Amino acid sequence: MRIEYENASMRSIASNLPQKSQDINGILALYTFSSCLVSHFQLTASLRRMRPLHIIGDTMSTKVTNEAIRNIAIIAHVDHGKTTLVDAMFKQSGLFREGQAVDDRIMDSQDLERERGITISAKNCSVNWKDVKINIIDTPGHADFGGEVERSISMADGAILLVDASEGPLPQTRFVLKKALEQGLSLMVVINKVDRQDARPAEVLDEVYDLFIDLEANEEQLDFPLLYAVGRDGIAMETAEERGENLHILLDMVVDKVPGPTYDANEPFQMLVSDLSYSDYVGRLAIGKVHHGKAQSNDQLICLADEGKTVPLKVTKLQTYDGLKVIPTETCDPGDIVVIAGIEDVKIGDTICTKESPKALPRITVDEPTVSMRFGINTSPLAGKEGKHVQTNKIKERLYKETLLNVAIQVEDTENRDAYLVKGRGEFQMAILVEQMRREGFELSVGRPEVIIKVENGKKLEPIEHLFIDCDEDFMGVVTEKIQTRKGRMTNMVNHGTGRVRLEFSVPSRSLIGYRDEFLTDTKGTGLMNSYLEGYDEHRGEFASRYTGSLVADRNGKGVAYGLFNLEPRGRIFIVPGDPIYEGMIIGEHNRDNDINVNGSKEKKLTNMRASGKDEAVILTPVKPMTLEYALNFIKDDEMVEVTPESIRLRKIELSALVRHRTEGKKKKGKD
Repeated sequence: MRIEYENASMRSIASNLPQKSQDINGILALYTFSSCLVSHFQLTASLRRMRPLHIIGDTMSTKVTNEAIRNIAIIAHVDHGKTTLVDAMFKQSGLFREGQAVDDRIMDSQDLERERGITISAKNCSVNWKDVKINIIDTPGHADFGGEVERSISMADGAILLVDASEGPLPQTRFVLKKALEQGLSLMVVINKVDRQDARPAEVLDEVYDLFIDLEANEEQLDFPLLYAVGRDGIAMETAEERGENLHILLDMVVDKVPGPTYDANEPFQMLVSDLSYSDYVGRLAIGKVHHGKAQSNDQLICLADEGKTVPLKVTKLQTYDGLKVIPTETCDPGDIVVIAGIEDVKIGDTICTKESPKALPRITVDEPTVSMRFGINTSPLAGKEGKHVQTNKIKERLYKETLLNVAIQVEDTENRDAYLVKGRGEFQMAILVEQMRREGFELSVGRPEVIIKVENGKKLEPIEHLFIDCDEDFMGVVTEKIQTRKGRMTNMVNHGTGRVRLEFSVPSRSLIGYRDEFLTDTKGTGLMNSYLEGYDEHRGEFASRYTGSLVADRNGKGVAYGLFNLEPRGRIFIVPGDPIYEGMIIGEHNRDNDINVNGSKEKKLTNMRASGKDEAVILTPVKPMTLEYALNFIKDDEMVEVTPESIRLRKIELSALVRHRTEGKKKKGKD
């Protein structure tokens, strides 16, 4: 039996050993012999790579590489140009005919993605280049959607790390790179947007190397291929100074540097389910990478779920990616990303394999959630007037459906049978889920996002974020002061001499809930704020999340201009004349830190006395439209947001003013 090694230096050492030391039993001797020739760091990196790539023998399986396929994920921080680069790759690979009108950001197909300019869910597509099929996975860049990155890179063999030439590596760059290194993907680095006036490609490259070293990349991973690009113009080049003509050099590098998927020719069919979809014609669709073997339409297979459960299935339809669409195929090759129809009871992480050889692949694991939020039915007096789906079972069904498609979301029952606890990565992810449900016709009420607290060895632990802030020097003082009051600690400050500074803080995750809007106000809209989860640390104490109270309606009715005009000196109003109001509904923000009950439907009293002059016209201050993110950030623990397809309202959890007054009185007596 003969062993071939990936590392040339190990092959050289092995060739000088006795023949008996070159079999499996002699590997330990090879490790011992090589330890005196290389440093500790080099040895560690070499041992990681010293896996047999091609073993020839009767008792061992054979590894084969499918050179006709490349599977790559494009990973980066939010707004660093991933989807725009994919657009250019589509156009230059011949996917569209010359002169065809094509929208920008083709992969962002959801309405919310186009409205907000971000990628929310990872998507698959493919291009053909020089007789090689390149499967491309476009991943989200926002930290709250990190679960999409974790499940999607399970289908990839390589990754293109995209970094902005001005901003450099940011928190999500670190997160996605860490996941790619843990997965053992072959990495390429592309420094994008080098045409920016404030581009600093040389410094950014140094920062990328520092990030690789900080994440303990080995020497092979540090020797990554590098290109510079302007994704918007569809050009790539080897140096930042030259001007490229197209992306051909990038596509060539993908084919040359990213290895094709390897599989065992003696193993039966195995596919890891990494995504789910649904078709009105064939039902649920399982999407994933074929790790070993082949499958054909009408094959009888089984699905291995968690806890060893097996579910039989018949492949009713087999599809593969061709550009932006999927096309039917009779058979699938190992290493390809395919879509299988024919099973309803399937989850992300399951293995689809043959009945004769049921072998499960390692399940997809994601980081645990850090934020929870309570979802429940709408119990306000206006419930059922604007939405189609208002029942508890409809909301429960929709939430559990989300857990099938989104591995980072967890749903738990609560003591209240009409409410559910939803756990995720951040308040923005929660807001997107609520907005999606709202557009689907749901009526529901949601509580304030709360961080998930752990208790270990009698100590209360909370999630801690590493916060990066980029702002003008003039705003450094107010930003630092606000974060310190929220139990944040400054860890680093960098001044590039351009008038802007980069600040780094260690801050509790709960401190950032509701702070983003305040930060944009403090920096006059010019500040950038990003963070990543650093881990759990001891609870840092309480702090005030809001220094203002609420104006709470004390009766049912409709907003009246006269009543609202007289409330304006007390704070900021949220509603306009004619809006329906009810007891317990929050109609404004009080200037002081206490809540007050007010009458927003108060009308001017009429008398039979003629006025000496003409009544003055009532002119109200324009009301800023209520957004879901602002509503979630505004509410306190005793408040909630009422969400319908047409309206977003704030309310107290307990609507009755009398009950709230009694409860407050009992709390005061308890403190005394």
